[in-house]
This record gives sequence, C-alpha cells and structure tokens, in this order.
Amino acid sequence: MEKQFVDLLNEELKLQQIVAEEHSHHMNATLVEAKRQATQYQREAEKCNAATETCEEARERSEAAISKEKKLTSLWEQRARQLGWQDSRVKTI
Repeated sequence: MEKQFVDLLNEELKLQQIVAEEHSHHMNATLVEAKRQATQYQREAEKCNAATETCEEARERSEAAISKEKKLTSLWEQRARQLGWQDSRVKTI
C-alpha cells in the first residue's frame, strides 16, 4: 500500500513538472513575441518621428519662404505706389 502511495506521489510530481515545463515554454514564447512586437513598435515610432521631423523642417522652410515673399511683395507694392500705381481692388469712399 505504501508503494502505491509513493508511486502515486511520484506520478503526481512528474505531471506537475510536465505542466510547469509547458507553462514555462508558453511564457518564454509569449515573452519572445512581446519583445518582437516591442522592437517592431520601436521601429515604427522611429519612422514616425523621422517623418514628423521632416514635415516640421519643411513647414519651417515654407514659413520662411512665405515671409520672405511677403516682404518682397510689400516692397514692390510700396515702390509701385510711389510711382503712382493704385490698387483697383481697393475702393475709396
């Protein structure tokens, strides 16, 4: 009877060990997948940041170009007015 009890305990321990190994394997696979996804997310975030920086640089260049163009337009308009030009769109009352 004692031998049967020991055999049952041994079998229970083996089953628990198998379950623990399967659980460990599953957790390792889950961890590997999580690391892979985190790496992929990081690459996508870096691409997004680079694109945002590129867009911001382009916006800043555009703002500078527009500002420069407005100053140049104002200068030419001022010169034209000094020479007698009147804007036909502006109505004087």
